[in-house]
Parts: sequence; structure tokens; C-alpha cells
Amino acid sequence: MFEFLSDNRASIAAVIILALLAAFVVSLVTGRKRDAATANREVFGDPERTKGGWYWAVCGVSALMLIWFYFSWGVGRAYVPSAANELCQVAKLEEAVSPIKAALPIGSRYYKSTLLVSRNADQLEILRANVPASAFSSDEQTELVSLIDQIGQLIVNSSDPKNLDPALDGQLSALSADLDSLSEKLRAGPGGLQPTEEALAQPKWGTEHTEIPVLPMTPKGMLFDNVSVEAKEVADRFLKIRNHIPANDALIAEIKERIATLQGNSESGGFDEVALAEREAYIKSVERIFKRLDDGTIFPAASLESVNTAVENLDEANGEARGSLRIVEALLLPGPGVVKSRTQCTEQGSARWLPKPTDVVATFMQLANPDLENGGGYRGVTLLWWKWLPVAEVVGFLFPDWIADAWPGEYASHDSDGTISPKFKDKLLAFAQGEVSLGYIPWFEGHIWDSMFRVLMALSLGILLGVPLGLLMGISKFFKSFFDPIIELYRPVPPLAWAPLILTIFGIQDDGKIFLLFMVAFAIMVISARTGAVGTQLSKIRAAHSLGSTDAQILRNVILPNALPEILTGIRIAVGVCWGTLVAAEMLAGTTGVGFIENIARTVSDYELIWVTILIMGLLGLMLDMIMRWVIDKTIPWRGKG
Repeated sequence: MFEFLSDNRASIAAVIILALLAAFVVSLVTGRKRDAATANREVFGDPERTKGGWYWAVCGVSALMLIWFYFSWGVGRAYVPSAANELCQVAKLEEAVSPIKAALPIGSRYYKSTLLVSRNADQLEILRANVPASAFSSDEQTELVSLIDQIGQLIVNSSDPKNLDPALDGQLSALSADLDSLSEKLRAGPGGLQPTEEALAQPKWGTEHTEIPVLPMTPKGMLFDNVSVEAKEVADRFLKIRNHIPANDALIAEIKERIATLQGNSESGGFDEVALAEREAYIKSVERIFKRLDDGTIFPAASLESVNTAVENLDEANGEARGSLRIVEALLLPGPGVVKSRTQCTEQGSARWLPKPTDVVATFMQLANPDLENGGGYRGVTLLWWKWLPVAEVVGFLFPDWIADAWPGEYASHDSDGTISPKFKDKLLAFAQGEVSLGYIPWFEGHIWDSMFRVLMALSLGILLGVPLGLLMGISKFFKSFFDPIIELYRPVPPLAWAPLILTIFGIQDDGKIFLLFMVAFAIMVISARTGAVGTQLSKIRAAHSLGSTDAQILRNVILPNALPEILTGIRIAVGVCWGTLVAAEMLAGTTGVGFIENIARTVSDYELIWVTILIMGLLGLMLDMIMRWVIDKTIPWRGKG
């Protein structure tokens, strides 16, 4: 069943998109009607007016999901599933023609020959103006200037159309004709072309690791694929064409001889190390420019005009052959489109790093599968499942060994016959170490539970220790003065700054992560409880005193209820901060947890898995926050109504 849903995720997405669009429209209309109907009965600033409004929640969620579907190319894949494969074939043609375009203005504004002429002429001018007088004699300087002028003449000769070899001109004309022939094939359309069985057997767009099927799966794709093969052959021929003109042959031989003479003078001239290094560097610079001009890559601009026109014609035919595909690409596939690189086609723009919602769900379902033997879970651990947990492990975690050490008496020792008779102290130690069989209970396990357990344990410890200390700091001069510098010293330090130290001390097990999160939660709870206690109205405290209340009664019945809103708000804040810190700690060190999954996914650039972990963290954080909202509503329903 799940495989069917995964293979047909595009069709499922099409239905979901329609449902989201309907939900967005209906919720928007409903919200506007209800707001208009209650506008006269509501007062600006009244907290009660914010209650309800489920329709606006539906409107916001559906709008966000529609945006996600659009920019991830989910809409395009849902309604034009063949578009990516056809664009892949178009990208093949673009890749095949790119070497030719790189030499023409259509690809880089200027002819490549023009850029070579400009760059090499400028460098020759710089060399001519900076002949090192300290390293060369006056005769050698004159020789170098003459040599540079000769090298510059190579540029002049190669750029003159009169020097162009007729055979080379014929090759360029034939190449232009072949490009025009490709344009005609594109304009003629696919005709009777049909995709092969191998191409049709490819996995659908986005259902496998190879994102976009490479082989053409439509007649239009076949057309572009066939033309791209021929275009590559034409491009290979173009890259082999060189402008070696007879006018440069004698000049090149003379330049080589003069450079060799200068190099020989440097070797036999008895120069010191500084002068020799300066001479060699300068001559090498001259020789480098000469070799760039010697390879015949500079053509007269006029000789390439026919090729440039043919490529422009091919681009026009490309656009005509794409037809409606251009509209699909512009409207439904935002970004640079599909790019062919080596052996695969990839989505570009936002679709590259923003996976489609249905792909994220498919990845999540694979992780959520508890069958580890068939690819479920992640790295041999389930995402969230259950197991039979020995009660002894819970006891061993909760009870420290020192309880047995503190019990009166001594531990058992072996008798003369080698037998050991355990005493009560030994049994108590075995109980504290979880070595006594106490049965089993069903319990959670998996990456999500490991992360939740660390957060809940640290948060509980932070509340149990931080709230009492915060209340005492709010009512006691001693506690305020003694603990305030300590708390404020470590509280501003980012949790990640403590992480390497704490993980080094405690190791990569849960102890270090829980202690790190405890430090975060503890500081937040202390500040929240102290702020709430300090904010208690003095008139209420004096009224309680006048009624004969003890200090304990005032703390329990006056200060604590007054501080409760701040405490509960602090818990909400601590949950979010602890969750963010935990993920960072799991990324630094750990073998389980949501942060561990994201860290591995980051190293291999698995964007779908990264988004799965982000959504898991967001949903868990939302769940905890909704629980805290419910607790606040039930605990302090009077807040904001005084």
C-alpha cells in the first residue's frame, strides 16, 4: 500500500493541492464574513477577541502549503509530470551547444577571440613598459621590446580575415550548415519518434535517488535528445578547429629561437640569484603569452559571424520546439529550470534545496517504519516505537549506589568453602544497580524519544531546582546577593560555548546532554520565578500579614500564585531553548536523536531528510507549547482578566 502511495505521489499531490486551494478560499471567505459580523461587538485590545478563529489558522496553513508546493516544483510535478524529463532533454541540447556558445557573443557578450586579443595585448603592453633594467642589459632590453612586438604581430595576423585559410573558412561554413540543419529538425517536430521501452521503464520523477529520469520518455523529449547527440558531434568538431595561418609560421619559429637565446644567456651569464630569478620570471611571462597565441584559438571576428547566426537560429528553433513547455517552465517551475551535468539532470533554484511535501512525507514514512530489517528507521534505530523495558533499568537510573553504601553494616565476603551469602546490604546494592528482576513495562524507544527524554529530564530538573531558588531570591536578601552573580555569570554565555567542555567531561552519553540542557532551563526558571516573586504587590503581602498569615503561608498563597504566570511563561521559553540546544548538542556528539539525523543528512546533502528533521522538531515543539498553553489555561485562568 505504501509503495503504491510513494510511486503515485504526484497524483496524490494533485488532489492535495486542489483541497488546499479550496480550503484557502473557503476559510478566507468564512473569516471575512465572521469578522464583519462581530466587528460591532468587539473592542480593540480585548484578549477574548483572539480566541477561536480556526478559519484563519486553516487559511494560514493552506497558504503556506500552497507556497511550499509551488516553489518546490510540487505543482509542476503534479499537473505536468513529463515536464522535467522533457526539460532534461532540452538541457542536454544546451550542454552540447555550450562549447560553441562560449566562443561567441551569444554566450558571453564578446567573441572569445576578442577577449583573448584584449587580454594578451594588455599583458604585452604591461611587459613592454616594465622591462627590468637591473636584470637585462640595454641590448637585451631592446631585444625584448622587439620580441614583444613580434608576439603582438601574431595577434594582428590571426585577426586579419585576409590571412584566413580557405580550408578553415570551409570548415566553419560546413559547421554553420550543420547547425542550421539541426534547427530544421527541431522545427519539423518529433514526427513518428517514440520513446524506448528502457526509457518508459524508468522510475517516475522524484521517486528514486536519481531525481529526474535521464532517458527521453516523450516524443518531444526524443526529438531534443536526438538533436543533442548530433549537436555534440558538431561541437566536438568546432573545438578542434584552429586558426594556424601560414603568415605566422616563420614568425613563430623566429620567436621560439629568440626566446631560447635569452634563456641560454640567463643560464651562462653568471648572474647572481636575485638577477637570475628576475630574468627567468620575466622571460617566462613573455613565453606564457606566446604559447597562448601559438595554439591558434584567435579567429577573425568576421569568420565566426555565420556560426553565431546559426547558433541564434538554433536557439530560436529550440524555443519553437519547446512550445507549451516554455509556459510550464515559466509559470510552474520557478528558478533556472533543469540543468544537465555529466550523467544526470538536476532541478535548480528553490526546487534544489526545497523538497516537495510529498517527498518529505515519503521520507518520513520510511523513517517511521519500525521494520529495521527492511530499511526502516535510521542507522539501526527506529524513529519512534516501543519496547519491553526492564523495571530494574528504571530503578537503577533513579536510585544512586550510595544508598547501599550508606546502609549500616558491611558487604558480604566469600566463606572458606568459596560460597557467598548475600546480606541485605548486597541486595540493596543490586537493587540500586538495576540487577534485580522486577518485571517489564512497555516503553518508548527511537530517535524522537531519545531527544524528548533528554529535554523532559533536563526541564524537570530545571523546574524543580530553579523555581524554589528563584522564589527565594525574590524574597531573601541573602539568596539574591549570593546567587545572582553566579547565575548572571553563566546565563549570557551561549549554550554551545559550554557544549564542548560539558561533553568532554560527561562524554557523549545522555548525562552530558541532559546537564547542558539543565543549565539552560535552570537559568531561565530562576529568572522567571524571581521576576514573578519581585512583582508581587506589596499591598497584598501587607494585607496577608495583617490577617495573621505566617511567612510560609504568604509564600504559598500570595507570592507563588502571583509568580505563577511568569513561571509558566518561563517554562514555555525553556522548552524552546532546550529543544534548540539539544539538537545542536546531538549534532556535536551523539549516535541517536533528531539532531544526530540532521547532522548526518547535512554531511551528505540529503535535503529531504534535513526537512524531515526540521518538521519533526517544529511539530514536537508545537506539541509541547500547546500542552503548556493548556496548562496555563487550567492553572491561571484569571490571568489578564483582573
